[in-house]
Amino acid sequence: MSLAQSALPPMSVAPEGFDIVRDMPDGFAAFYRPLHERFSPRRDELAAKRSEVLARAHEGTLPNYLPPSDASTTDWKIELPAWCLDQRNQMTGPADEADLVVKMLNSGAPGVMLDLEDSMANTWASMSLGLDNIIAALYGELTYEDKKRGGTVAIKPSDTVVWTRVRGLHLSQAGVYPGELTSASLFDLAQLVYRLDLSRLKHPLAIYIPKSESAEEGLWWRDVFRALAEFKGVPHDYIKCMALCEAHPFAYQLEEFAYNLREHLLGLNLGRWDYMASLIHFNLNDPNWILPDRNTIPHDVAFFQNLRTLIPSICHKHGLLAIGGMTALFPSREDAALNERALAVLAQDKKNEANCLMDGAWTGHPDQNAIAVAQFPVPNQLASYAAGFDAQPDLRPSVAGVGSRSIEGTRAAARTVIRYRNGYINGKGASLLDGFMEDLATDRIYRLMIAQRLIHGVHTAAEVTALFDEELEKLIASGKETGDAESLRKARAIGEAMILQGAHDPV
Repeated sequence: MSLAQSALPPMSVAPEGFDIVRDMPDGFAAFYRPLHERFSPRRDELAAKRSEVLARAHEGTLPNYLPPSDASTTDWKIELPAWCLDQRNQMTGPADEADLVVKMLNSGAPGVMLDLEDSMANTWASMSLGLDNIIAALYGELTYEDKKRGGTVAIKPSDTVVWTRVRGLHLSQAGVYPGELTSASLFDLAQLVYRLDLSRLKHPLAIYIPKSESAEEGLWWRDVFRALAEFKGVPHDYIKCMALCEAHPFAYQLEEFAYNLREHLLGLNLGRWDYMASLIHFNLNDPNWILPDRNTIPHDVAFFQNLRTLIPSICHKHGLLAIGGMTALFPSREDAALNERALAVLAQDKKNEANCLMDGAWTGHPDQNAIAVAQFPVPNQLASYAAGFDAQPDLRPSVAGVGSRSIEGTRAAARTVIRYRNGYINGKGASLLDGFMEDLATDRIYRLMIAQRLIHGVHTAAEVTALFDEELEKLIASGKETGDAESLRKARAIGEAMILQGAHDPV
């Protein structure tokens, strides 16, 4: 086995010797097996279709809009529940960090999304801790010990809507059954529903769906939600959800996906950073679509802005909320200049999303909440809907003249790939790097940018290896990174191997 192959990160696996009957809550094994047999094969079929769509794109047949259907031609609408009318800001963060979960829930944000996906390391230990924290948070019982001020900090009563983002359909969970893989999405959802006493929740169970790629996938989620509701003895439409638009082909099927999931869906969200990664991936072989250095791309670049105006039009047509993306530059309580710049960027970014008729957006730091909320009308912009919008805008506008492409941009990408993966190896799915809160989406963007530049001869493989060598040595010499030198070397090996092996999907 080559270094590149052996260095690729593994999927999540249960501990050695795990037994689902012995090691899971009583009765869970009998509950889960029929769900696994029904829904994991369907998930596998959907995953195979994703691969076919990507392969066709690389051969020149790119995603496009679907023909007219009941989804796009009939007058269907959902009724948004009162508890979800105001989602002007949804704070998001990893579920395995109890202190952050409590801080987000005490921030005053209208919504909080507790994440089991891109901001967490995809390991059994992290997922288990994350699920424990989510259940305690949904009950209002989660606490943490404040080491700076002393004492126990608890969740304050509030009307904040609590969302849970489970792992997406692209991920499998190993080790639950010997010799079998199960859907990570299904496994997360099943554990959550099985363990929860729904009568103790202040609103229906609210799920965030990540990484969808087709309208057909909405039917998978619908059927899973119905099966879980039946088990709990609640109405079949009890579980509610929002869905992220993080994949380029999905952007062409948003209305159809919403129609398929209309009994559960409350909104769509533009997950801009994963969407940028997906744009690169689907246009990887196009020499006219070599993306500029990430931090030279304006927030209102056309490939974002066209989608950013389409999503609210579709959503408001059908009574759904439209939610904007994460602003990566974080405020700082230690650096006044950075703090001022970060909050100014935040206000500009969220005002742009509000002007595009979004109803709210994402932030990741409590100090961002008040500014984000202030940019959006109360409680939402559903009444802004106007018939006759462009339902099929250009979602691949030219990137010619946008930003700059430089060796320093590639160097920064290599450096961030090493730093992010090093944090991941040490259990952190999200890391604050140079003022930016970076998660798995950032890692994907930078790995794909480097791969794209290799494919089209912007750099040679030797040049990229040299950049990785140089940045690795600088990071080791700095002594400021998490872990030790060996951890950084492993992170570099994994990052470069994923690029060379074409392992561009999230892991």
